[in-house]
Amino acid sequence: MNVRDSEHMIAELNQKESYELTDHLEEADLIIINTCSVREKPVAKLFSEIGVFNKHKKPGAKIGVAGCTASHLGKEIIKRAPSVDFVIGARNVSKISDVIDKKHAVEINTDYDESTYAFGEYRSNPFKAMVNISIGCDKSCTFCIVPATRGDEISIPSDLLVQEISKAVAGGAKEVMLLGQNVNNYGRRFGALEEKIDFTGLLQKISTIEGLERIRFTSPHPLHMDDAFLEEFASNPKICKQIHVPLQSGSTSLLKAMKRGYTKENFLNRCEKIRTLCPEATISTDIIVGFPGESEQDFEDTMDVLEKVRFEQLFSFKYSPRPHTEAAVFEKQIDSSIAGERLTKLQSRHTEILDEVMDAQKGKVHRVYFDELKPNGRVAGRSDDGKLIFVQGSEELLGKIADVRITKTSRGALDGEVV
Repeated sequence: MNVRDSEHMIAELNQKESYELTDHLEEADLIIINTCSVREKPVAKLFSEIGVFNKHKKPGAKIGVAGCTASHLGKEIIKRAPSVDFVIGARNVSKISDVIDKKHAVEINTDYDESTYAFGEYRSNPFKAMVNISIGCDKSCTFCIVPATRGDEISIPSDLLVQEISKAVAGGAKEVMLLGQNVNNYGRRFGALEEKIDFTGLLQKISTIEGLERIRFTSPHPLHMDDAFLEEFASNPKICKQIHVPLQSGSTSLLKAMKRGYTKENFLNRCEKIRTLCPEATISTDIIVGFPGESEQDFEDTMDVLEKVRFEQLFSFKYSPRPHTEAAVFEKQIDSSIAGERLTKLQSRHTEILDEVMDAQKGKVHRVYFDELKPNGRVAGRSDDGKLIFVQGSEELLGKIADVRITKTSRGALDGEVV
């Protein structure tokens, strides 16, 4: 999402202000730091980054802070770092041209509706398109700051999405990544235009776009994974067989404290349904360890889900108290060393599972969409189920889909040869 927001800002500045990107800091007239605030560490890093840029930038160059940390800290950023020229929140990206010339401008309105705003065209990779299908979040997870920084959820009208994706396809993209805090909650609320369509209907509508060959999406919410959605995921040949199912915890009592809306059993049922309907699918997840009140048994429930589902990819973190969240003031905050031990145990076991999954790929053939040149005469792409695969080749492979036989495996990627 932040990458797409950055692309939107670049597009607006290219189109309205005649700015262009530079790889050299000393040439920059404008430096924008786009931020995340889901965890504490990136927020702390922001101020050291500002100091580095202020020290090395050329005289007169402006520094702006954008994104979720901008939304929740606002004027505080300028108080702590007066060298910052403007602050623009995650819900106000379209206002970038308005703020760059207003000294110490702060635009952080989380009620602002950009759902029908037509951004200019810019994509960092012409072979695949990232497209926001909604903005904001209507969930109230007790650990998460996002609703406070991105506002209430609003879906972007489906006709506008078809237009945007069609334009990207005409420009060479064969793959689209649909983005939203909870993509499968799509259609719950629209801004100016009302229509009756849910995420399953949107997937069906997007699938009719000629020239679009692959559809990915992130992140769906386990709560909205009804049978109709999972059947569409499994049966639609354009939908890539890779799905992110954020667990957060395997403990039903902790899930209740997190306000996730499902139980351990619900979650396992949905994953079992995916494996039954679509055995070739890969499932990734998010897990938080050390959430307030987490007992050894709660953690063992999480480990149990890991064993039962055997996630192909795992994004795992120690719980980080965030402002504007209920859990920040919960009793029974877990000691960092205990949380660290649990995280190490979780990640170590997942590493073993991942090694088994990847080692089993040797000799298999995958359909790979090549979209990136790499050093040493290599080209990278992803299989339908999301595995990163490298082959020897040149730019002639870019934008093409080809069968690749895997010749070498590693934990993070696979090597192969086109067959």
